[in-house]
Amino acid sequence: MTISLTPYNRVTGRMKKFLPLILVGLLACGLIPTPQAVSTPTLENTAQAATATFSPTPAVSSPDNPLGSDKNPLILALAPSTNPSADVINAGKVLASTLSNTTGYRFVSVIPPDEKELVEAFGNGNAHIGVLSPFGYLLASNQGYVTAAFARQQNGKIFYGAQFIVRNDADFTSYYDPVKAQNTADVTAALAQFGGKKPCWSDEFSPSGYVVPLGFLGEAGVKILEPAFMAGQPTVVRAVYAGGICDFGATYIDARAYPGLEDSFPDVNQKVVVVWQIPPIIPYETLVFARGMTVDMRRVLTRAFVDLISTPDGSSAMQTLYGFNAMSVIQDGQYDEFRKAVRASGLDLNTLVR
Repeated sequence: MTISLTPYNRVTGRMKKFLPLILVGLLACGLIPTPQAVSTPTLENTAQAATATFSPTPAVSSPDNPLGSDKNPLILALAPSTNPSADVINAGKVLASTLSNTTGYRFVSVIPPDEKELVEAFGNGNAHIGVLSPFGYLLASNQGYVTAAFARQQNGKIFYGAQFIVRNDADFTSYYDPVKAQNTADVTAALAQFGGKKPCWSDEFSPSGYVVPLGFLGEAGVKILEPAFMAGQPTVVRAVYAGGICDFGATYIDARAYPGLEDSFPDVNQKVVVVWQIPPIIPYETLVFARGMTVDMRRVLTRAFVDLISTPDGSSAMQTLYGFNAMSVIQDGQYDEFRKAVRASGLDLNTLVR
């Protein structure tokens, strides 16, 4: 039997469509009627199997029915997908089982179809733990749904920066010293020269190749022309290198070193120069807890995740499910500069979350 999990939205009264993963202990605690015969669901037999629907109204926590108990389980949301792989399903089983054994709490795991559904689920009680993109985190945090728990590390860092680039023979002044790796002027002085100029952006959802640089231009009061979207940050470098497409571009630090670019353009670092660098304020993904959790529960879960990622099985599960090789404990206030830049961009967060 394949069991699909469709949590109920207690706010709107609508059924929220989540893809099933595992239902830890639900048969044992009586939340699903015990079938006459139970077969283990697999990817191979799913198409032929009958489908049962689990559609509970999220339980209200009480002294007799606390969050994390058999009849009021914690809902662990995996990465959004409409077609999860066998590896994801297996990794989800490992993660939920390990957390249950470590904490003593009961878990139900689900896979939302997209991040917008996941953000909404945190708001209506149908998700308690999950990982959000930078924009997804801001949207859920701004609405008071979640609090940050862990930030994904990449190369030992949990934030990264961006840079404004131009062709070296264009009529612009660089305010970045590559030897000292630091800016030589404040943001207003450096970016004022882009007024009335045309940018090359990466894509409409890129934090470093569009949204945050646009926010810094907005904070500096710089009005620009209609942009060209290049479908990739290496392509922004190529466009600036070629000239005639746009006046300047923005990328992560340092997109000029993208594999293959220097092979195609050996002089790319000479012809494409950095005008100014945005400090490392852009986060990677964030593992979040629902705000309804008690302090004690958050403390137990934080300890459990720290222990989990230090084990081979736990680390492998986190990598498969969320792309986490390493992570650091983080506080909501550490996102303030990123939040400020996104707000200054003037873009609607709802359009940035997919």
